[in-house]
Amino acid sequence: MKTKGTIGVTTQNIFPVIKKFLYSDHEIFLRELVSNAVDATQKIKALAAKGDFKEDLGDLTIRISADKDKHTLTISDRGIGMTAEEVDKYINQIAFSSAGEFLEKYKDQINNMIGHFGLGFYSSFMVAKKVEIVTKSWQEGAEAVKWTCKGTPEYSMDPVEKADRGTDIILYLYSEYESYAEKYKVSELLTKYCRFLPVEIAFGKETEWKDGKEIELDKDHIVNDTNPLWTLKPADLKEEDYKEFYRKLYPMAEEPLFWIHLNVDYPFNLTGILYFPKIKDKLEVTRNKIQLYCNQVFVTDNVENIVPDFLTLLHGVIDSPDIPLNVSRSYLQSDPNVKKISGHITKKVADRLEEIFNNDRKGLEERWDNLKLFIEYGMLTEDKFYDRAIKFALFKNTDGKFLSYEEYQKLIETNQKDKDNKLVYLYATNVEDQFAYIQAAKNKGYDVLLLDSPLCAHFVNLLESKLKDSRFVRVDSDTPEKLIPGEEITKPDLSEDEEKEMRTAFEEVLPKDSRFTVSFENMGDNNLPVIITQSEWMRRYREMSAMGGGMNFMGSMPESYSVVVNCEHPLIKKIKETKEPRLISQVCDLALLANNLLKGQALDSFIKRSVDIIQ
Repeated sequence: MKTKGTIGVTTQNIFPVIKKFLYSDHEIFLRELVSNAVDATQKIKALAAKGDFKEDLGDLTIRISADKDKHTLTISDRGIGMTAEEVDKYINQIAFSSAGEFLEKYKDQINNMIGHFGLGFYSSFMVAKKVEIVTKSWQEGAEAVKWTCKGTPEYSMDPVEKADRGTDIILYLYSEYESYAEKYKVSELLTKYCRFLPVEIAFGKETEWKDGKEIELDKDHIVNDTNPLWTLKPADLKEEDYKEFYRKLYPMAEEPLFWIHLNVDYPFNLTGILYFPKIKDKLEVTRNKIQLYCNQVFVTDNVENIVPDFLTLLHGVIDSPDIPLNVSRSYLQSDPNVKKISGHITKKVADRLEEIFNNDRKGLEERWDNLKLFIEYGMLTEDKFYDRAIKFALFKNTDGKFLSYEEYQKLIETNQKDKDNKLVYLYATNVEDQFAYIQAAKNKGYDVLLLDSPLCAHFVNLLESKLKDSRFVRVDSDTPEKLIPGEEITKPDLSEDEEKEMRTAFEEVLPKDSRFTVSFENMGDNNLPVIITQSEWMRRYREMSAMGGGMNFMGSMPESYSVVVNCEHPLIKKIKETKEPRLISQVCDLALLANNLLKGQALDSFIKRSVDIIQ
């Protein structure tokens, strides 16, 4: 029977609301419509399994077809279909009490995905000026029906001829969305949103190259993998299977370091595969590579604030039916199941790393340079992860040797305690740039760590707060004698007038664009005549400020340096006697050069002066 009516909402403005508030994520419509087709197909399978549907299921492939001339896109399934009564119930009655309530409830969620609003089928009106549903129920004696709506509350429903059960959704696209009838665009959306759905989806035919041209074959092109790797049992998979799946997900990425296969059924359901990429110093560019699924339906690849921040550096897939698909991101972030899943993933990551530490220490050391940034970031941002990581995290010293935190503490505890009985961890951030300082520390019998990640300043701050009676000092932050203060150091034999005169002479040749403080110490004749150092505290907080966090006002302050003159060096003794300006300039420039502070005209003058001295 032919009928006309008005969609059951208490407002005439539901369609403008859909188009206005969900405009930025309009492409999600295809995911919603194909997901509905998958649901209908899974239901007919369930009815057949129970014995309620006794006919042959036949071909259950979901078919997508596009007509770029007519500007239409069609999604067809052979699922359970609908009767006229069911169309009226599920399509004509939208589950909103009013548009006002809708706007109030979701006013902060404008940019979220349409699927998170539960609108499902009605997402089609974001791209289509008219939508038709041609459907026939699986029930014996059911008649097919055609539902038509032009994006207003009015609809029509008419009897129609349809030979088989199932549903066709036909979208008549707006002119600005006609690209959704183009093969390339449909393929792009299917790959993004539907590539792992559990029912085969066909779009077009397979092709091959023959006689220099592309030939279409009489075989459906199936766009999705219905049994992706994470749905299979780990015992049935080989190492190459995991690597091949990673290449499918990230065709341009380097091979991963290792992976974790998640398979949990209590107290929540969770499957997935998480890969550890080679991070090195790429803290930002590796983010948002985890794909979140709900029953193989793509949800988002932006899992920030859903899983702990450091886990966003991992790659891979997580899938859980306990992660609600049709809710807002703010709900996801506070959902108790999501929080439990997040905590479980953190635990599994820590378990895997500890397992490698215990069973394949050499393998962990070989991967460390590509892995340490991830671990340091996790330790900085997640207390529970820090408590686990302290057992498997490694230090690497400037000789390339790896030690656990406990091992390293034992290595240095006899020789690297200061006068306050604090354990001093000496470190460098660049072996080449700080080579002279590293050697000076080694000459005194000290060991030097290499802490060269972008997070170094924040990380040593964390370790100082966690490791009892310990502090971290970069090797270029003071003279060798003062890196680990012990007994009182003998002061230089300079009168007050001599010291003032010498300080003035050195300050006159130092650059005027930075703050240099001149001091005099006895450092032995084996050390350099002049050493330039930077305060550990000042430099560290400048670096923290530059990365965000810490004392941000430090970032705007000029750099300051301490110029330490070694009064026991023969050259300084000679300067003290002769007061020769050229010699003062030379030893100061050598110190500036060692710290990459000599540039431009000053460097040119140094080179010419050096040539004159050599001649």
